[in-house]
Amino acid sequence: MMRRVMAFLAAAGMAVTLAAGHAWGQLTVYPNKPIRLVSPFNPGGAIDVLNRLIAERLSARLGQQVIVDARPGANTIIGTEIVARAPADGYTFLITTNSTHTNNPALYKSLPYDPVKDFTAVSLVSLGSVLFVVAKDAPYNDINGFIAWAKALGRPVSYGSWGIGSSGHLYGTLLEKTVPGRLSHVPYKGEVPAIGDVHGGNLDSTFCSPVGAKAQIAAGRIKPLAMTGAQRSAAMPELATFKEQGIDGLDLTLFVAAYVPAGTPPDIVARLQREIKAVIAEPEVRQKMLDQGQTPVGSTSEELQAVLARESPKWAELIRLSGAKVE
Repeated sequence: MMRRVMAFLAAAGMAVTLAAGHAWGQLTVYPNKPIRLVSPFNPGGAIDVLNRLIAERLSARLGQQVIVDARPGANTIIGTEIVARAPADGYTFLITTNSTHTNNPALYKSLPYDPVKDFTAVSLVSLGSVLFVVAKDAPYNDINGFIAWAKALGRPVSYGSWGIGSSGHLYGTLLEKTVPGRLSHVPYKGEVPAIGDVHGGNLDSTFCSPVGAKAQIAAGRIKPLAMTGAQRSAAMPELATFKEQGIDGLDLTLFVAAYVPAGTPPDIVARLQREIKAVIAEPEVRQKMLDQGQTPVGSTSEELQAVLARESPKWAELIRLSGAKVE
């Protein structure tokens, strides 16, 4: 009799344990609620547009809505800090440019986040090219014509970017080596107002994304001169790179990557990495990214970490040479 009672209690205990385990598994299935994708850029800008495209497709794949939360400002610092301080549960993540993790640490004396300790790398989303545009009635049609014009002009030539220490600003620093003392940087809060000022005649030139400028170029309001990068962009294959036009140094690659707060469970990191890679591989998404001047990648977490280790010193050295600092 005692044996039967003990056997019954053991079986009951096992059943309770299995039921509890099943219930816990049901509660911890990822994802089981909406996910926030923080975009530290102005709405309508190139990376914000890319983030919204990725969020839409991720929502379908994950079975939960991925909501883009645009938090621009302070050269991506505002949005980045939000993610650094978010719970490490996979329900808040960041897609941003190299400004956040490679440029800002060299640009600012202190940051409210640690780019290494506060984040886990998820995936290298894409490699990008940056466009250089001027007014439609500019008396030249290529970068060498621009340089000759800048040398002969009796005033500094203004160029815009999306902020002090941004990739556009640093590319301008390299371009200035061809016309020492003749270029004047004008930082903007995003690329859209800078493009508008080139069209309006208030700015001589600006660095911007192909997607941000395409409509204005098609309408004949501004004129493209060159593209950064080691090779021509699929977004504008007819446009020669700076390198092709004899200007060295502007082939340093701009990249876009995804991160989660440090401490996020590895299985969740792996799930996000797989799904982002799958989204980027979709033919329609891939084509849209190419049209925007982005070369889709979709790397592993380890591959992104290797890119950060390789590229961060290059951008840091460029910032040092530029003398750019932000208090």
